[in-house]
Parts: sequence; structure tokens; C-alpha cells
Amino acid sequence: MIVSYSPLVESANRIGRALTDLDDPELTAADLAEAATELTAVENSELGDLTGRAQQAVLLSREDASPVQVAAADHLLQQDPFGPAGLFSTIDPTAAAVAAAHWLAAAAEVAAESSGEHPTQVVLEADNIEALPHETPTLVLGLIEDGATPHEAVTGLVRHAMHIIDGLLPDPTALRDQLEDLEETVAEYTGEDDHDLENIAVRLTPLDPKRPACDLLEDLLTGIHGCWLIHSEYDELDDEDLGDTEDWDDEQAEENQRRSRERFAQLVRKTAARRRDRLV
Repeated sequence: MIVSYSPLVESANRIGRALTDLDDPELTAADLAEAATELTAVENSELGDLTGRAQQAVLLSREDASPVQVAAADHLLQQDPFGPAGLFSTIDPTAAAVAAAHWLAAAAEVAAESSGEHPTQVVLEADNIEALPHETPTLVLGLIEDGATPHEAVTGLVRHAMHIIDGLLPDPTALRDQLEDLEETVAEYTGEDDHDLENIAVRLTPLDPKRPACDLLEDLLTGIHGCWLIHSEYDELDDEDLGDTEDWDDEQAEENQRRSRERFAQLVRKTAARRRDRLV
């Protein structure tokens, strides 16, 4: 008996041999129909159609992003720049992250204009207001600032994380630079030139390797929230009509927050539309 080196092919062969031994035509027909349905779902998801069984693709990370899915995610973000629930339930996470990176860059521009901070630093600055996972959004903003498209920034990070999952180190030079920076940081804080790094762990990817695309999407949307935190803080300082906010009750505070988010969302929509060339 010939055994395939491919685990996937060999699994299919084992099912085929089991069906042959059972010799049940109805069971074989049902199994073939199920396999055909699953293959159709895979093909549909590759084409950007995540309806029906293909919706299970929202749990997977892919190295590339369907233009159809990116456009669908962009449409959802136009409705709610903070990220509607549909991004996680109806859109491939890598494609959703591509669109979210574009909207994060727009949000960072709005926050930078109101605060005077550089766009690549606004999420990091927002961490001083509210604890945020700022590393990945800041990295993506830096990549876009350096000329990468949202698609290039997102797929590059997801691909890197997926290679780490497979036990590969795709960029040894970057790791060497990271280790050198780590040694300098440890030396700065300890005051010792000869320091022990034995008990210090180094992250090979900023993303969760078990779910890189979903993790990236969550961080990018949190980054948009951070941009609003910065914008709202400076927006309130410039708004003389607000009066003394310390005298507000909970209802007044919630209403002001709602209005602040809506003002910010409108500005982000205008900026995203003006810079749409980097997404399409």
C-alpha cells in the first residue's frame, strides 16, 4: 500500500480505504456530498463570498486578502469607524484588518491634527490616557508612514506570524537587531554592561501566533479607539461651550461622549475618503 507523505492527502486516503472496507453505498454518497459542500465553501471563501458554510473562514488567518472582502470591510467601517461587530462575523479577518489599517491611518491623521502629535505616535500617546495594546497599531502606522499600503503592512505581519507558527524565522537580521536593542535596554535599566539575558523572553511576532489576523484586527480597532481618546481630550480643551465638566451627571457625560465619538467619526470618514487611493 502506498502512503502519501502529505498528511492531508493521506487523511483523505484513509477515509477512502475505510469507506471501501465498509462497502456502504449510501454512506459513501453522503460522504462525497459532504466533501463537495466543504470544497465549495472553501472556493467561495477564496472568492470573497463568506455566506453559508464559508462563514467559518472568519476564524482563520490567511496570508492574502480578497479585494471583495476588503471592500466589504471598508463599507462596514464607513458606517462605524470604531468597528462594527460584522467585521468579526462576516468578513475574513485578514481582509478586515487591511481595511482597518486604512481607517486607523485616517484616525491617526485626525488625532494628530487636533493634538499636534505625529500620526505614528498618537496611539502610543493614548496609552497614557488608557492602557492600550499600542505596539501593533504603532508598528502598522509606521509602515504606512514609510510608504507601505495597508494591504502590504497587514499581510506582511500576518505572513510573518504564520511562518513563526510553522517553526520558521523569516527575518534573522531583524531578530539580531531586536536582540541588540534588548541588550541596550537591559544595560540602560540595570547599569551593567555584562548582563544576564537567560531569563528574558523575546517575542518573535507582535501578534498572537494562534490567531494572528484576528489579533491584528482587534489591535487596529483598539488603535482607532486610542486616536479618539487623544482627539477628544484636545477637542474638549478647545470647546468653550462645554463649561465645567466636573459638574456633569452621568447622563450628561454619556451624551458628551456620544457626540465626541460622532464628531470624530465624521472627521475620520472625510480623511479616509480623501486618502482612499492607498486602500484600492
